[in-house]
Order: sequence, then structure tokens, then C-alpha cells
Amino acid sequence: MTTAALGLGFGGVVRAADAAEAPAVTRAALAPSLVAGRGAAVGFAEQEAESASTNGTVIGPDRTAYTLPAEASGRSAVKLTPGQHVEFTLPSAANAITVRYSIPDAPGGGGITAPLDVTVNGKNRKAMTLTSQYAWLYNQYPFTNDPNADLLHPDWWITECACVPNATTPAPTITKPFRPNHFYDEQRLLLGHTYRAGDKVRLTVPAGSRAAWTAIDLLDSQRVGAPRVDLRAANVWAFGADPSGRRDSAGAFDRAIAFAKSRRLKVYVPPGTYQVNRHIIVDDVTIEGAGDWYTIIKGHQVTLGTPAPDGSVHTGVGFYGKDASAGGSHDVRLSGFAIEGDVRERIDTDQVNGVGGAMSDSTIDGLYVHHTKVGMWFDGPMDHLRITNNVIADQIADGVNFHTGVTDSVVSNDFVRNSGDDGLAMWSEKTEDARDTFDHNTVQTPVLANGIAIYGGTDNTVSGNLIADPIREGSALQVGSRFGAEAFTGRLSIADNTTVRSGTYELNWNIGLGAIWFYALEKNIDADVQVTGDHFLDNTYNAIMLVSDFPVKDLYSITNVHFKNVRVDGTGTSVLSARVKGSASFENVDARNVGAVGVDNCGSFNFPPTGSEFTVMDLGGNDGGGTTGPWLAPWELPNTITCDDRPPVVAPPAPSTW
Repeated sequence: MTTAALGLGFGGVVRAADAAEAPAVTRAALAPSLVAGRGAAVGFAEQEAESASTNGTVIGPDRTAYTLPAEASGRSAVKLTPGQHVEFTLPSAANAITVRYSIPDAPGGGGITAPLDVTVNGKNRKAMTLTSQYAWLYNQYPFTNDPNADLLHPDWWITECACVPNATTPAPTITKPFRPNHFYDEQRLLLGHTYRAGDKVRLTVPAGSRAAWTAIDLLDSQRVGAPRVDLRAANVWAFGADPSGRRDSAGAFDRAIAFAKSRRLKVYVPPGTYQVNRHIIVDDVTIEGAGDWYTIIKGHQVTLGTPAPDGSVHTGVGFYGKDASAGGSHDVRLSGFAIEGDVRERIDTDQVNGVGGAMSDSTIDGLYVHHTKVGMWFDGPMDHLRITNNVIADQIADGVNFHTGVTDSVVSNDFVRNSGDDGLAMWSEKTEDARDTFDHNTVQTPVLANGIAIYGGTDNTVSGNLIADPIREGSALQVGSRFGAEAFTGRLSIADNTTVRSGTYELNWNIGLGAIWFYALEKNIDADVQVTGDHFLDNTYNAIMLVSDFPVKDLYSITNVHFKNVRVDGTGTSVLSARVKGSASFENVDARNVGAVGVDNCGSFNFPPTGSEFTVMDLGGNDGGGTTGPWLAPWELPNTITCDDRPPVVAPPAPSTW
């Protein structure tokens, strides 16, 4: 069954009308008042194309997988053909813009380029060259760039035929391209002049464009300050770095770092574009750029002659701490530059991340990381790392991953958009992550997996984040016993986060997920989990899900999870879906616009006469509901079987002030 068959259209294609003059500024395609105090405080203003003036066509809203609107911010965008435009009214002074867009792939894959004209008040034309070379993945995990490829795993069960293709007679017909995804990219442009609030930025697809269509999702506008200058630091120019990008500057960076360490100086990277095609190893050093709009460190992906010991078959631009087995790196400070990679395919063994290795007692601040595999991937053990005020966009895999024994570390005030896997993750594989915090970050449109995922660990915190529009096979927040992670121990605090348009379709299970979902796949989840003050808005399916995979449903349970002071504004189906044995408590959980029965309680699917194997504990103050009555009605307590995994989906109204 497709998502369309499950009723996830949520609107269709309509003809655009000219928008009102007042610019509509949003955060995650919502009125900023609905998410006040949550997510990253960023220096740009977000404007959705569907709210701007256009003679193109608004597509969406639509949450159907593998469609352009489904992967857009707010699940809607504007589609232009050559000669058409979309025009934004600047809400405040700006000299720089970021355009999030999509253009078609080449027929055989690999992408195309196409022009986009930018004018302000009808003048000062600048030309952008858009590309789809970093977009358009297909097929089953870990995906391919070839739209004409046969199934990568014909021995896997797929929903499209509800079968295992190579074990089915007659063989099913699989439509190509199979599961296209990861459509969008973004590009930044300095306008060369500071324009005033009220000025109009028009994006026009010129006649004769190679792209049959150009989808514009949004425009971010901002006022970028002057480049920073440091005359007392070790300037990479003095060591042979080429700011034109024509010559490789990796050796010059190494020499500048060595000199700076010997003299206890910082390394300064002036404005320019520097070609670096391998890892720069950093330890006990500070590297500062002139600002992430001015200092750009850009590299090609390079094929290695023989695979590296870690399994990498490529290398590319990145700043890496020493491996943890060699003691890791310490006292690294990276700030004020952009890292532009060249990663176009997902190879999980490749170390082609923007920042990597092990870095203890270190800070990463004010970077823009684009087109790498993972923005920042850390392999511990390591401790006391602070990641702040960064923008990470258009990754093939994760935004940030704390992998293996990362402790006492913080990711705060970072903005992650269009990751190809988890936006932010703590993964306690083999060694637990402990006492880490993900605080006041914004994660938008992760194409695969989750906005924020916690896989095992102890005493970790996820607080004040804004997560919007996860696309498929994941959701806004996941607490998962999976991927070989160590058990959850101590306390996990999930507090004061807001999710919007989450609760996605799980392709393999053929059911809807919760905006927050707990998944006991490999171990029990029985640590003290506190979910407090969170807001779950406009949930495609459920707001909350607790689940175990069917083959292990009688082995693992989820207990000791406590929901308090939570708001649920709109669910396509239920507030709570329980598909596991165990229990959870609810106190002051208020819900409205609930599309189905408030509690979908399947337990572990044994359906004993004593009721579900999952117990719902009502601690009071759980108010509101939907057309079927109170979401937590007395008759549902403590373990009434109400199992219906696929009720009709009722699209909720847009979120509003509580």
C-alpha cells in the first residue's frame, strides 16, 4: 500500500496567486510565535516560496513519499518553468541569500546544471548556477545515483509488491526509477550590496534553461558582517595557500599549523576559496577564518589507490582529530569558515566528513558545512567537545553523530537541513555516550531516519530543539535500542522540544510512526526516561509511539517512560501507539484535533484475555481529544486492547496558539 492510499495527500497542486505585500517570515514553515524559545537562534530570516509572489505553480502541501512537496520545508514549494519567477519581499536589511531548490536529474543520473537569475527591485542581476549533482538518490539503502538500476537488494521484502522480489513467481514488475529521493540542494549568494527591508528579491528561471522545471522551496536572507581580520595569527597565505582555489592548499595548511603550534599562535585563513582534497589533521591548534561566507575550504572527492585500514575508498576535504586509538586530539578550536565537499554517493565506510576523528576539550563554532557525507562525525572515546552556531546542509548521511564513547559534550544552537540520515545522533556503539546534551538546535527535512536520535547511553539530554518535516522511515525524535548500542542507563531527559509535521510512514512496516518513537529492537529500554514540556504539532500519524519489532516482541519491553506537561496539537491517527510490552505514565498531557482513538494499544500482539501487555498509567490532568472523545478515556485504562495500526488518516488543521 502506498502512502497516497493511506490518505496522506494533505492537499494537491494549486495555481499560485500573488501573495500579499507583507513578507511572511517563518521558522520551520510555522509562525515564529508557535516555536518561540525553541530551536537555534539564527542570523537569517526564512521565507517560504509558497507564501511569496509568483507566476509559477504551488506544489503541495503533500506528504506522499518520493514527491517534491514531501521533501520541501512545510511540505510545499513553488515550481517554475523557464520564464517564470518567484519574488520575495525582504523583511529586514540583507546582503546575502540562500536559495533552497530542486532541478531534475540527468536521464542517466549524475545531475545537470541550470541557471537562475537573481534581481533586486528589477535591477542588479546576478546569475546563479544551480546543480542537481548532489541530489537525486534512488533505490534501496545505501542507494545509488543510477535511476535505471535494478533493485540493490532483490532478496529484501518491499512494500511495493508486499513480497521478496527474487522469491516471488511471477517476478513482480518494479517501476524505475525506484524510490527517488533527496531532491533538494541549497546555494548561497552574496548580493554585493545591502538592501533594505521592503526591497524585492526576484528569482527567475531564464528562457532556454536546461531544466524543464525549477522548484524553489524557500529563501533565507541575512545581513553578513565584514570579514574578520587577525594580523597576529599565522596567515596561511604566508605558507603558500592559494585563495583562488586553483592550486591545492593542503600542504600550506599543514605548514601553517606546524608553525602556529611552535609559536603558540592561531592560524588565520583570509577570505578566499582554498582547494583541499584530503584531511587536515588538527591537534592543539586554533584555526579561524574570516567568516563562513568569506573563507571557503573546498575539495574534490579523491579515490584512494588502495582502501584505507578503516575501509575508506575515498578521501576528501575535512578537518580531523587524531584517531582515538592514538590518543585523539585535544584543544582544537575551529571557527569562521565553510567546508564545501564533493560527496555524491553514500559509502558508509568512507571517512569523507566535514569534521571527524576524536577531539576532546575542543570547540567548533560558526562553520558552514556543505556536501560532505556527514557534517561532523566523532569516533570516541573523547570528552568535552562543544559544537555551537554552525549550519550543516545537504549531507548524504548524518548532520552530527557522537559515535562511541563521546562524553560531557554539547551540540547547541546549530542548524541542520536536508541530512540524508539522522540530523543529530548519539550512538553508543560498544562504548556508551554519557552526559551529553543536544540543546536548542533546529533540524529540518532529514530525508531518511530521524531529526534527533539517541541510541543507548546514560544521563543524556535533548532539550529545547525544533525538529520539522522528517521525510521517511524515521521521525522527529527516536530513542532506540538498535545498531549494536549499549543499553540505556541512568536518566534520559527529553525536554521542551517542538516537533512539526512528523510521525512519518515506516516503509518496511507499512505503518505510521510517532513524532517521538521508542524502539526496543535489541535490548529492553528501562532507564528513567522523562519526556517533559514537549510540543508535538501537526503529526502525520501518531504523536507518541513505543514499539518492538515483531520477531523480538516477546523478548524486549519498554518501561519507566514518563510523559508530563506535553501538548499534542493535531494527529492523523492516535496520540499514543503502543506495539510492545511494558508501560508508560502520562501526566498533564493535553491533546486536540486527534484523528483516531486516542490510544492504539496492541501490546506485544498476543492479545491475552487479561488485556494488552502494555499498561498506560494515568497520573491526572490528561485533557482534550478529538472526534472520538477524550484521548485518554477511562475505558482505555490501564491496558484495554484497541489495536488498529492503520486507521483512516485524518489530516489535522494547521497548528495554532494553544
